[in-house]
Amino acid sequence: MAILETVASTDTHTLQAEHDALSRGCGLLDRSERGKLALTGAGAVEFLNGQVTNELATLQPGEGRYAAFLTHKGKMLGDLRILAVGSEAQGAPTELLLDTERSTLQALFDMIRRFKVGYDVELHKRTLECGLLSLIGPDAAAVAGVEELPASEHAHTETAIDGIAARAVRTDVGVDLICEAADTEQLAAALRERGAADVSEEAAECLRLERGRPRYGFELDDSVIPQEAGLNERAVSFTKGCYVGQETVARLFYKGKPNRHLRGLRLSGPAATGETLRLGEREVGRIGSSAISPAFGPIALALVRREAEPGSVLEVGEDGASAEVLQLPFAAG
Repeated sequence: MAILETVASTDTHTLQAEHDALSRGCGLLDRSERGKLALTGAGAVEFLNGQVTNELATLQPGEGRYAAFLTHKGKMLGDLRILAVGSEAQGAPTELLLDTERSTLQALFDMIRRFKVGYDVELHKRTLECGLLSLIGPDAAAVAGVEELPASEHAHTETAIDGIAARAVRTDVGVDLICEAADTEQLAAALRERGAADVSEEAAECLRLERGRPRYGFELDDSVIPQEAGLNERAVSFTKGCYVGQETVARLFYKGKPNRHLRGLRLSGPAATGETLRLGEREVGRIGSSAISPAFGPIALALVRREAEPGSVLEVGEDGASAEVLQLPFAAG
């Protein structure tokens, strides 16, 4: 609901200009509020590999993975980005940097503290110590001066921008910069001087919806199995050893069909997070995130039951609004 209200209050011209920056140039957004932890110790990789859905055993310094951490029944407690820090000379990573939604930070922290007993692992808080600036758009790498950074998502390297130390991380839409918290404002100013334009959370969320990327707390919660949200390819390994929740995830992948799928919705008008979606008389889901896209008009993401196939028209809420079900993404690229 908050996202819809904010988008509705944003000047249309401003949102269009920000959308243009994100699509054609380079937008700048401060995401320092995201939850950040670090794991050190010889057992860090082995330990975390037994807790998350993606393969970490082969992770080399300068690489990263996207993964989920689950209940024993395979439901998502959160998702996270894992960055392996170190050097080629050191071989194995000396530190794992973990980045997650602020809303799932406590669950991640509790999971690590509970299960790390017996491993050579130390847990460090980094949320307040580190800033995080997102550069979004086709010019992001040029603005950050890291054009040589491998294009694979989560690849990362140490860099300096006008003398300010940071870690540059490839994302699906640009480059993230992780720095000392005290340097965040100075780094943001340097990036603006290089051509980055400040954008709002609403504009960045609009781009996320267009690309069909689910977000924990909106499309994802503790009722969702990764496959339902289309996360298997990005976040799940089916060749690694055991991890918490693996049995359910593997059984659904090899022998079952998910009851729900993440879909895009083209709306007849604005709709709020949580509004019901009905196919005929049956409720088939609820609105996850919604936005008014300069490119596509009112759109949303939602997990809907499989009978709500692409091309179906759903009733939204109680006011006669409708939604056409679409395959994702809305926009390619």
